[in-house]
Amino acid sequence: MDFAFDARTEELRAKLLAFMDEYVYPAEAVVHEQRAGLDSPWENVPVVEELKAEARRQGLWNLFLPDSEHGAGLTNLQYAPLAEIMGRSPQIAPTVTNCAAPDTGNMEVLAQFGDEAQKKQWLQPLLAGEIRSAFAMTEPEVASSDATNITTHIERDGDEYVITGRKWYISGAMHPDCAVFIVMGKTDPDGADIRRQQSMVLVPRDTPGVTITRAMQVFGYEDHYHGGHAEVVFDHARVPVANLIGEEGGGFAIAQARLGPGRIHHCMRLIGMAERAIELMCRRAVSRDAFGKALARQGVVQNWIADARVAVEQLRLLVLKTAWMMDTVGNRGAHTEIQAIKIATPRTVVGILDRAIQLYGAGGVSQDFPLAELYAGARTLMIADGPDEVHQRSLARRELKKYL
Repeated sequence: MDFAFDARTEELRAKLLAFMDEYVYPAEAVVHEQRAGLDSPWENVPVVEELKAEARRQGLWNLFLPDSEHGAGLTNLQYAPLAEIMGRSPQIAPTVTNCAAPDTGNMEVLAQFGDEAQKKQWLQPLLAGEIRSAFAMTEPEVASSDATNITTHIERDGDEYVITGRKWYISGAMHPDCAVFIVMGKTDPDGADIRRQQSMVLVPRDTPGVTITRAMQVFGYEDHYHGGHAEVVFDHARVPVANLIGEEGGGFAIAQARLGPGRIHHCMRLIGMAERAIELMCRRAVSRDAFGKALARQGVVQNWIADARVAVEQLRLLVLKTAWMMDTVGNRGAHTEIQAIKIATPRTVVGILDRAIQLYGAGGVSQDFPLAELYAGARTLMIADGPDEVHQRSLARRELKKYL
């Protein structure tokens, strides 16, 4: 395994680092100021739109998509250090480079499973940043950690599907540019194979019967950058049969294909969040005194910083190994490693951010520094894309199988 950056990765890293320094970090405070002056918290923020145009001009656009026909054509190993850099400002950088969830996963689904008509109608505008999208799977009435539990019905009626159900925490749904949902529901609820009961269909946001009932908060944050999270009701919403993605009964497999890259993308960005936290810890430690000496000279603070550095280096190697395996043996071959990073990375980064918040005191939980919002995002990723316990269960079974 050779994790040295190749020439293209080095070139993109240099461009992205310069873009972050010149545009992204200075925009963090501007975004909050501009949003406060908007009529709706979900409106497009002018500085974000400006940065999108600049990122596209510099070729820092759609870096996540390995499909060279539609994206940058980077391998997972090439994209990993770029996603890490974006993770240092996760509220802005992924959005302005068109590398933000849930659009990334939806574009991957359409690129891999969509037909030509679906790609033309939805994938091309998403790639161009002209529209946004949402992925509707999680439901409030069932334990959605087990995707076979979903109860939304997708019933065929002639040349149409009729969708009925209630979803929540549907990322991207509050954004004014959100034009389409990828909805997972059951087309064969009584089928013998519980993993063949589900299908995915494209549902335009303006379809009659689709109602966004409320915005959902995450630790009190509305997460504007991802287009918010919404509760959505589908009340006999009708779409053409042509809106089916793939085949009937293929929804569970498509979901797994979608979540594999999504999990590693989250972990890549989390490492960037941890690096930002370490930087903020060090800056705070050398600038503040307590009990007669600088915080940087306090043994406990030194331990926090040292432990954080060791943990980040370990995580980065595991994530890079996972990216390398995905590139060489495929997502299925890297299943164990994907689960390992999904378990280890969020919980470790949450711990680093927790120490950083402690070091900042009252400032750590305030809106004046990014730590509280970073913490909320990292803690949520212990649930999103499969809770830790589900991955632990699966990973343990795989490990025990060698001895049974």
